[in-house]
Amino acid sequence: MSLEAVLETLGPEVDYPEEESFILFSQSIPSQNLGFVDSKATILDLSIGGRDLTIHQSPTILSSNRGGGTTGAVVWKITPLFASWITHPSNLLFKHGILNTTSTILELGCGISGIIGLTLGPLIKLYILTDQEYVMKYLNRNLGENQADSSSSASKSRKSTSKTKKDVMRPTSTHAVSNIIAKPLDWETDQITSSLTGSETKIGFDAVIACDCIYNDALIKPLVDTCRDACQLRLAGGKDTPTVCIVAQQLRSAEVFEDWLKEFHKAFRVWRVPDQVLAGGLGSDSGFVIHIGLLR
Repeated sequence: MSLEAVLETLGPEVDYPEEESFILFSQSIPSQNLGFVDSKATILDLSIGGRDLTIHQSPTILSSNRGGGTTGAVVWKITPLFASWITHPSNLLFKHGILNTTSTILELGCGISGIIGLTLGPLIKLYILTDQEYVMKYLNRNLGENQADSSSSASKSRKSTSKTKKDVMRPTSTHAVSNIIAKPLDWETDQITSSLTGSETKIGFDAVIACDCIYNDALIKPLVDTCRDACQLRLAGGKDTPTVCIVAQQLRSAEVFEDWLKEFHKAFRVWRVPDQVLAGGLGSDSGFVIHIGLLR
């Protein structure tokens, strides 16, 4: 494994959050609206890296007045783009051995879809998806049905565009499918421990992923604290190899982004993933950005 090679590829470290925010929001950011794939569809058919997925989502929950937020109820545009990038054979984290078939990854704020886990899980040892309790019903359904579809020789061909279908909820109580686990986690009230891995011997995580979780300034500190606590587990356990924190997001509010980066920068050294190692609509002027952090 060569962390040095990854850092060399990433280029200059982000030293000044204000400057980084100015650079990013000076780009020609396209209008993405809020960034939903389709906020009215109950089912999305997606194709990611040659993998066909059928994702159930809930416009009803999204539009409800549920306390604690509802944004995890639907799929956001950056999620399939990020999943395609991180699972690509040329991805720099796999290329340089940071991620491999023995890796354990924790995702924060995964939402109902499980898309990143479904596509990245088969390439590693263990993938743990976490979010608030309200997404678990749909999340476990998506994990169960898509994992079953992937093992069936009778899987049907689907288009990469989303479309609405009649949604008939079938019960599922599956909480762990193969090496992909879903567990409830609240950044504000729950403590991060290695027990999330379900193993008494596994200490910490090889990577922590947060994809499009930054939209509410009230959640910035709880999110950053959770990222920090998750990444500290490995160091506290005496491991020399640091946990890599990967944060992907849509550029919506310069103020919220800068507030997040200032808080994140206190705990992490930060690099922006450059265009030359990005693909599929994630580069400059796309309205999306990925940063990688290592604990200070």
